[in-house]
Amino acid sequence: MGTKLVFMGTPRFAVPSLRALREAGYEISGVITQPDRRKGRGKKVVPPPIKETALALGIPVYQPDNPNTEDFLHQLAALSPNIIVTVAFGHLLKKQILNLPPLGCLNVHASLLPKYRGAAPIAWAIFNGEEVTGVTIMKMDEGMDTGPILAVQKEAIRPDDTTETLSQRLSEIGAELIVETLREWLAGRITPLPQDPSQATYAPPLTKGDGKIDWTRSALEIERQIRAMIPWPGAFTTIEGKILKIFKAKVVDMADDLKPGQSIITDDAWRVVTGNGTLELSEIQLEGKKRQEIHTFLKGFKSRGMLTLS
Repeated sequence: MGTKLVFMGTPRFAVPSLRALREAGYEISGVITQPDRRKGRGKKVVPPPIKETALALGIPVYQPDNPNTEDFLHQLAALSPNIIVTVAFGHLLKKQILNLPPLGCLNVHASLLPKYRGAAPIAWAIFNGEEVTGVTIMKMDEGMDTGPILAVQKEAIRPDDTTETLSQRLSEIGAELIVETLREWLAGRITPLPQDPSQATYAPPLTKGDGKIDWTRSALEIERQIRAMIPWPGAFTTIEGKILKIFKAKVVDMADDLKPGQSIITDDAWRVVTGNGTLELSEIQLEGKKRQEIHTFLKGFKSRGMLTLS
């Protein structure tokens, strides 16, 4: 094709795009990703998913601590990219890098820009009750997801979507869209469309605290929070001094005069009162125990009657 491409990405979300570009015949002269990190209880050093994929495809991998240094700029320039494609790379790129490839830097972003600029657009779209999201391909500038739009594809958010399930679908959509868009971009058939900054919203990185359930919120809001926090950080509350993680719950009709956080446990159900409505827990994990369906959990859980979650 004659187009020399450099790919920048880090998590699993970026893998389908890298594979699709390779399968489309683009010469990928290098993959830039973040350094290996220590993860899990054993603190094992784990490579980013995109590194594993790139090495399996025989593509050279570069892992700078900071891609915006002069040293790395020289390394990148030596790869002579005509164009750079980024997908969830995890760094803002400075002007020196953005100006390096003659055909620009394109980014695959998992929202309908200018809504949900930032690091966690999928989780916050679910959390906020959006019914539709999608993927945007933009030409990057120095701002955070502020560059002009080249292509958009919408995708419905399903009632049972978690960040994990929706991420998987959007990663596949993004892979198809970047291949189509890149072909049209290189052919000169796309006119970039500036974003309307007055419509911008933001999706900051998730923190552990975003998983803490506030039972004064409505059952509907908490159910969305539970789905939005999968796979990380997980929605959680406390019961009798122990952490209780909630992976699945449903909103139910139940007349009661209890306060938010108070719950009723029977032999076959665990229902929690919220600020508006009631939530029935379906899949949970009590600190020190395995993740379980509620019916299995209750067989070994002796408490019955009313317990308060906080």
